[in-house]
Amino acid sequence: MIKYLFRLILLFAFTAFVGCNSVSNNTTTYFGGKIINPKSNHVVLYSMEKVIDTLFLGKDNKFLGKIENDNEGLYYFIHGNEKQHVYLESADSVMIRLNTWDFDESLVFAGKGAERNNILIDCFLEEENDKKLFYEYNKLPPIKFKEKIDSLIDLKLNTYKEYIDKHPKETLGFKQTLKTALTFPIYSRIERYPILNVKYTEDGNFPTLNKTFYNYRNKISIDKDSLMYYPPYSKYIRYYLYNKTYALGHAPIKNKYSSEFTVDLLNIIDKEITTKRSKNAFLRQTIISHFYNKSNCELNTKAFNTFFTLTTSLEDKELVNKLIEDTKAITTNNYLPNFSLVNYSNTKLQVFDIVKGKNTLLFFWNPKYVSRSYIIPRINYLSKTYPNIKFIQILIQGKKGDRIQKLDIKNQFYLDHNSEAHKFLTSKMPRSILINKQGKVINGYGSISPKNLEPYLKKLSKN
Repeated sequence: MIKYLFRLILLFAFTAFVGCNSVSNNTTTYFGGKIINPKSNHVVLYSMEKVIDTLFLGKDNKFLGKIENDNEGLYYFIHGNEKQHVYLESADSVMIRLNTWDFDESLVFAGKGAERNNILIDCFLEEENDKKLFYEYNKLPPIKFKEKIDSLIDLKLNTYKEYIDKHPKETLGFKQTLKTALTFPIYSRIERYPILNVKYTEDGNFPTLNKTFYNYRNKISIDKDSLMYYPPYSKYIRYYLYNKTYALGHAPIKNKYSSEFTVDLLNIIDKEITTKRSKNAFLRQTIISHFYNKSNCELNTKAFNTFFTLTTSLEDKELVNKLIEDTKAITTNNYLPNFSLVNYSNTKLQVFDIVKGKNTLLFFWNPKYVSRSYIIPRINYLSKTYPNIKFIQILIQGKKGDRIQKLDIKNQFYLDHNSEAHKFLTSKMPRSILINKQGKVINGYGSISPKNLEPYLKKLSKN
């Protein structure tokens, strides 16, 4: 009830806001609103991966942007470390109101085009709540699981029908987006079920499924570039591709992906995804994420060669080539070079002056690839779990004042342009390097997330 009251209030606020800004052209698309407790001075609007506009906050933390050459469809906006989607049509005037302390839950839309966006955010929040159901559903045998799922899909389709009946003039594009928002999170759960159900089986094998278990696949398309940046759709495609790869005969994977699995998954992507943009995106995401999942310097030559054969993106090839060369530049059992870095008092230091003969994990990060909200809990967890290891965060590139506010500033540094470290960070992608007290590399290319790094940390913390 409170949220709907906010929507009503925002509608009046929108009218006043638009009036004050003299927006009268009814063929132009506008996007604006108000940010409470802002995390930065701007909002960035995207269409797929392309930046449409950077909208700066003005008086009272309000912003307003006019979209030129607008196309109907899903856009997304980023403020601070948070991201959310908005569906825009020509001549829309969509205003948002949100509080960054409770970003998604507080987000409401008003103005022309608001109703379709309010139902989309409601779908997002319902999907978050549905997660709790599946902790129990995944323990069920296939028949019982499918009964629960079918019942849930019926509810989602009823919601879709009720909305469309009340809004018969909605475009085909929005109808497809709404149906995706409602049903694809459920389809994702079906694709994930065999993988998650394994840990509840006595023999550790995948459950036996009947022929109708995946019947819904016949009704949907997996080749819509316009939805590839929409999480309900992209997550489903990812789970579908992994499930199809497991179906080739691979056993459940508990830790790192085998070379054979990665190669088969890359070939499945090539076979199943026909649009060039989406295929290249999935190929890139797969080869990089599987490399990080290993959390060591081993190079899966066959998988990388398969990637280079299948992708048509020269940019992606260059990125992955740099990743390979970076891996070769710092290897296990060799000494780390004594490169320079700068602290947030603007003092230039050498890395071994900071490490001071302690077991250390150096985490090189780049805001282009990893967010502070991802780094903070992981570093805090690792620091508490392994108190005998020093954890250092080093910004690869960005503004020198761009530190992580909720982590100890004494453990944060950045690289200037002349640092020798850039020689093993040419890809500019995140990298963890674990060294012992003598400065010898124990692990040259780890991720701070996968469990595969923790055995190295446990062993080092005892020495």
